[in-house]
Amino acid sequence: MKHIHWLGAGLSSVPGIRRLAKSEFPVTVWNRTLAKAQAAIAELGSSGCDAVAFDWTRLASAIGPGDVVVSMLPASMHLRAAELCLKNGAHFVTSSYISEEMAALHEQTSAGGLCFVNECGLDPGLDHLFAHALLDSYRHSDAFDLENIIAFHSYCGGFPLEPDEFTYKFSWSPLGVLKALNTPARWIARGEEHSTGTPYRETEAYLVNGEYFEAFPNRDSLPFIGQYGIDGDWVIDDFVRGTLRLSGWAEAWQGIFDTVENATGTAGERRLAVLSEELWRQHQYAEGEPDRVVLSVELGVKDKTGKQVWGRQYLLDSTGDERGSAMARLVSVPVSLVVEAILNGELETGVTPVPSDREHVDKWIELLRESGENIVLKEWG
Repeated sequence: MKHIHWLGAGLSSVPGIRRLAKSEFPVTVWNRTLAKAQAAIAELGSSGCDAVAFDWTRLASAIGPGDVVVSMLPASMHLRAAELCLKNGAHFVTSSYISEEMAALHEQTSAGGLCFVNECGLDPGLDHLFAHALLDSYRHSDAFDLENIIAFHSYCGGFPLEPDEFTYKFSWSPLGVLKALNTPARWIARGEEHSTGTPYRETEAYLVNGEYFEAFPNRDSLPFIGQYGIDGDWVIDDFVRGTLRLSGWAEAWQGIFDTVENATGTAGERRLAVLSEELWRQHQYAEGEPDRVVLSVELGVKDKTGKQVWGRQYLLDSTGDERGSAMARLVSVPVSLVVEAILNGELETGVTPVPSDREHVDKWIELLRESGENIVLKEWG
């Protein structure tokens, strides 16, 4: 029987693991600390789900043809896990962005009939689903016209439901968040391409459902123009994928920004590691403390006179509850949907992001609604 191997039992994994444990396929949770893996499945009883201490050699022997390996490990480990899958004829899933090294495996995975699905968590992941749904709806609307001008905005953020003066808390090591602050970004605003090496310096107020957040561009937005099916002859006024933070975040984090900007070389890496440990001690979520996730993806369309002719927005606003933290659910449950689709033979082979066909997009959005996530579609124009 095909087997699911879930690598990493951190907080962002638990809801997805528990959901897959109810499937017909056996699940093994691999984690460096065995006790954490055992805790993740403690409530499942005799469900066909077991826990194993993570070891690369043991994992290589355990992966069989047709299995699915889910990597929730640090991003630097994804490629090694993917290469094991390629060698053993197994499928691979991760919520992380597609790296250049991962993309280079596309021809081999296609030839082997394997699905290597990336970008299938929250952001990236659910944001892609919402974007594909919006753009497909616009293409098939009466308002569609190549002379129209489009503005696309996709922003996502996670923060404590009851914030303090720091305005933010961590579910896992802060080091990744710190490094991301200096990840170069590109986007389109007011018809012009912009770029920066310090995206948080571009923070501006952004209104979502009557509430103001601080928003800034995240990574390189421009490759997603093609990924979302926007043709080269469309007129783009805005196109940005970015990060949301609570009001007051930039002021509260000013000292952190200064440290990050000056962290160069080996000494800088050490300083970031020390800062990460300090932030983890001071600003991690308490056990059971509820978090909040907001994801807003909107597409507005104007005609050449500037009149609004079409507009829709997917708005997700979820909080932590007895099912787990909002962040954990919204990262790992979409991952579990991809695993099921692979095992059912529904997805194309090769290295891909989350599926973009309307059938899967609509189905998965509805499944998330049915599971209790607050997803609203707003329309105007």
